[in-house]
Amino acid sequence: MSTELKSQTELHAGLNRQTANWSLLGVKLHHYHWFVKGSHFFTLHEKFEEYYNEAAGYVDELAERLLAIGGRPASTMKEYLELSTLEEAKGSEDAAAMVSQLIKDFSQIAEEAKTLIALAEESGDQPTGDLLIGIRTNVEKHVWMLNAYLG
Repeated sequence: MSTELKSQTELHAGLNRQTANWSLLGVKLHHYHWFVKGSHFFTLHEKFEEYYNEAAGYVDELAERLLAIGGRPASTMKEYLELSTLEEAKGSEDAAAMVSQLIKDFSQIAEEAKTLIALAEESGDQPTGDLLIGIRTNVEKHVWMLNAYLG
């Protein structure tokens, strides 16, 4: 396999992993949105909705980018669960555990995006790199804000 083809295959796989992660995270965020309780309900309920809307947008952008560069995006829950590096919601998290888990998930996504950005740049694919830079920038801000929320 040529280096260029290997890079393209790795880039497609990485974009699919991001698509799967954001899809699973969207489901988790809906769960958190519906089941958060406590004194910070209104704040977190609204924030989780903001995040799941963002996740839906990223799924679409990543999948369309993958199609534009000749890939085939994952599009079923089975594929998402197989490809994702994130874990599903447990169903018993309290508000603090939900926020802590999101910090972990956003950090994982940012780290994987960092690797993919480098791969996109090596492949001469600036548009994919730019897309991932924007995603990474946003999730790193989320990590900072969620950590500040936890104090």
